[in-house]
This record gives sequence, C-alpha cells and structure tokens, in this order.
Amino acid sequence: MDSRRAWWVWGSGIFAYLVAITQRTSFGVAGLQATERFDATAAALSTFTVVQLVVYAGLQIPVGLMVDKYGPRVMVAGGALLMLAGQTALAFASSVPEGLVGRVLVGAGDAMTFVSVLRLLPSWFSAKRIPLLTQLTGQLGQIGQLISVIPFVAILNLAGWTPAFLSVAALSAIAFVLALAVVRNEPAQHQKPLPPTLRQTGSSLAEAWREPGTRLGLWTHFTVQFPANVFMLMWGYPFLVSAQGLAPAVASVLMTVAVLTSFVAGPLLGGWVGRHPLRRSTMVLLIIGVMSTAWLAVLLYPGPAPFWLLLLLVMAVSIGGPGSMIGFDFARTFNPLSRAGTATGIVNVGGFISALLVMFGMGVVLDALLASGFSQGELYALDSFKLAFSLQFVFLIGGTLAILAVRKRVRTRMSHGGVIVPPLRDALARDRRRRRERIRERRENGGSRRG
Repeated sequence: MDSRRAWWVWGSGIFAYLVAITQRTSFGVAGLQATERFDATAAALSTFTVVQLVVYAGLQIPVGLMVDKYGPRVMVAGGALLMLAGQTALAFASSVPEGLVGRVLVGAGDAMTFVSVLRLLPSWFSAKRIPLLTQLTGQLGQIGQLISVIPFVAILNLAGWTPAFLSVAALSAIAFVLALAVVRNEPAQHQKPLPPTLRQTGSSLAEAWREPGTRLGLWTHFTVQFPANVFMLMWGYPFLVSAQGLAPAVASVLMTVAVLTSFVAGPLLGGWVGRHPLRRSTMVLLIIGVMSTAWLAVLLYPGPAPFWLLLLLVMAVSIGGPGSMIGFDFARTFNPLSRAGTATGIVNVGGFISALLVMFGMGVVLDALLASGFSQGELYALDSFKLAFSLQFVFLIGGTLAILAVRKRVRTRMSHGGVIVPPLRDALARDRRRRRERIRERRENGGSRRG
C-alpha cells in the first residue's frame, strides 16, 4: 500500500481521465463552430452532447460490473482506444450523423475511464488516503477542461476543425500506451480473486442497489454535478459570449476560473469529508444552496449581469464538480470492495442523466422561443437563455428532496448499528477543540525544542 509504484499507477490513471475530460469537453467550446460546420439548430447541436451523455450514462452500470470482473487496466486501455477512434471520426465529419458517430465512440470510451481509475485506489492505497485521493482524481482530471479552453480553442481558431480534433485524439493514443505499460489492477503480491460468475455479477448489482448508501450517492451525484456539466459541456460558453456579450477571450478566462476553483475546492472538501464522515450529506445540501442562490441572482438580474456576478456564478457552479465526488465516497464506505466498481457505476449514472435531460431540454426551449418570436429572431438571446436555464431548478429541487428522503433511511439504518449522528453544532465545536489542541501542542513542542 502507498508504494512508489502505487503513485505511478495512479498517475497513469489520472492522465487517462484527464484525456477523457478533454475529449468530453472539447465539443462544448467548439459549439459556435459546430453550428456553422453542421448547419445545426440549437436542439440539433445539443443532440451531440446529449447522445454522448446517454451513451456515457447508459454504460456506467455495465462498466462498473466489467471493472469488478476484468479489472481497471483493460477498461482504461479500451476506453482510450474508443476515444481515439471517436475524435478522429469527428475531425473529418461533415454532417450531423457523421458527427454523432464520433460522439457515441467518445461517450463509450469516456464511460470506461473514471470508474476504472477510482477502482484502482482501494487496491493500491490505504483507507485513510482514499477520500483525499478521490477528490484529487476528480480535480486533476479537470485539467482536461483547461486543455479544451486554451490550447484546443487556440488550434481550433488558428488551424481549423480537423487539426484541432486530431490533436486531442493524439492524447488518447498516449493514454492507451500508458495504460498498457504502467497500470496494473493490484500489487503483484496480492492474491488475485477469481472473476465473479454471471450469477454473482447480477447479485452484486442487486445488493449494491438495495444499499441505501449507494442511492444516497446516486442522488448526490444527480443533483450536484449537472449544473457544472450543463455549463461547461454545452451552454456556458454560448451563454457568456452570445447572451451576456462577453468577448470570447474573457469567456475563456471565466471557464478557466471554473477549473481553478474546482482545484481549490476539491482538496478542501476531501479534507472536510475525512474529518466529518457523518456530515457529508450536510455539505452536499450546502453546495446545492450555494449554486441555486448564484443562479437565482444571475437569472433575476435585469439585463446582462455584471462581470463580478458572472464570476461568482462560475465559481459557485464549479464547486459542484468536486462536491459530486462525495457521492462516490458514499458508494465506497457503504459497499464492500468486491462490488465497489458496481456501486460507483450506479452513482456515476446520476449526474449525467440529469445533465443530458437539462441540456436537451434547454435546446428545445431555445428553439421553441425562437419559433414563437419571443427571442426576436436571435437564437441565443439573453431572455431566452434565462428561461432555458430556469429548467435547472426542477432538478435541483427534486434531487434535494430525494437526498433528504434517502438520508433519513441511511441514518435510521446507521442508528440500528449503534452509530448516532450528533447535532451539527456539536460536531463543529469538536472540530474547533481539536484544532485548538493541535495548535497548543505545536506551540508547546516548539517551546520545548527552543528550551
């Protein structure tokens, strides 16, 4: 556990996930060029990302089962190969059907990566490191968004569509080679269990679903992740440039701020979860409140929002990425290692189902408002975008109610096992006492050394 080899294995997995995020987000920042290249409406354009996410979400449970059966190495390598094929197909696509084929392959390869990388952690690292490493896995992978909004956009603007998508396809070729050369399912000295039979696989899926902690993770992911996905993958860039009137360079800066904010928030949330494992759902509800408040402020603001408010919105929404990782911690702690991949796959379905429903729904709303004359002939008008983004609150409210209902069942089950969740004020007071004790000990130790 925690060996030098473990860090190399994890690092190679991180690179594969980083590349997967690059492939996932590259189409979102190319939305305006895609409209021209494919002569597509808003609904047709949203179909590219929706189809990708349908494939991604639909494969999560099968991928989780396959990870438990065949191991992460095969799945990471296979995912990289599929994304290489998908981005290459998209690079040469000249029609909507051709482009959709590429996005289907990208979605399938992307679906195989994240769950597999998370499955490596309990095999290579001690339990005390896993909450923080889970957060770092998610946040380091977001470097892929930076690749999309900076070098990819630069190549897209300077060299055009085909060279830009071929450049990111090449990253998947590197990830494929690294997966085969470096990634291993577990340390060599570990005894390899026999792969589960088909009957055992079905039983594992049923047991993971019956576990209330798995469903708490699912609804956490469903509610917390989709605002960031909708903004970063599809509608954020057009909203900032066409509706809010920002220059493309300024919009790219805000998208970069989103990634940097998630970098900072991830380790902080990981540390907080490690110190307060009984307060994870409380943090989830707080994050939902922050995102909802930020969106209300922007949508209710008369006219284009000032830059400072858009900055706050982007920062609030970006917390949803690391916040949704708490859902995977629920899956890990409430399920045995033998079905960890299956439970993780179930959780990972949530945020992508809600994201694809909101993305496609927003496209339908924008087209309907254009056809009705509400947007005065402008597809991406500000008022139209405000109405479209309001669709998010249906899912934020519904997801919050589901979290509260499942949390009650989880806590009831924990109480039967002798685990009582103390009041929040008591937990925070205990944390403050521990911090004061550590500070006092450091001061006393420092004084002893000087003496």
